[in-house]
Amino acid sequence: MRVLVAHASKHGATAGIAEHIGATLSEAGHEVRVLPVTETGDVTSYDAVVVGGATYVGHWRKDATAFVEDHRDELAARPVWLFSSGPIGADKTDKHGADLRTVSKPQEMDDLVAAIRPRGQRVFFGALDPQELTVSERLVRKLPAGRELLPEGDFRDWADVDGWSAEIVRALGAAGSPAAV
Repeated sequence: MRVLVAHASKHGATAGIAEHIGATLSEAGHEVRVLPVTETGDVTSYDAVVVGGATYVGHWRKDATAFVEDHRDELAARPVWLFSSGPIGADKTDKHGADLRTVSKPQEMDDLVAAIRPRGQRVFFGALDPQELTVSERLVRKLPAGRELLPEGDFRDWADVDGWSAEIVRALGAAGSPAAV
């Protein structure tokens, strides 16, 4: 199958997750293109699509949301999976014990899910390299609570990404055989 893995990444962590997913799908025998959402062009030439966007302050990147909205009909007509990346830090739960992947779902996600009915969605932990930050983001890190708000490090859980990628591979079926998508 021809699979598009489209991503909207600000500092590269989401793009890294997209590349990882794309590699897993490619290893399973699918023809995969991993591209920024702004460079995908027509999506009708793909049999399936995975879309990922970074989440900042509770919102999916605008270019990821625009991609889904602009290609709504085409995406609704094929198997699609959505992922977000964004929570960062060593703590995997909030102060109430809730899984940060659950409470960190972008605010736009429910509307996007209703519009295209994806096969699955996932929130992954992200990464923060201070060298990649904008000037304003660097200033936030200098505030007393800034380093806690924007902790440095790579918090991506590659086993989680691998597990979700394997679910997509199973849903698509073996390359070269009719998939029950």
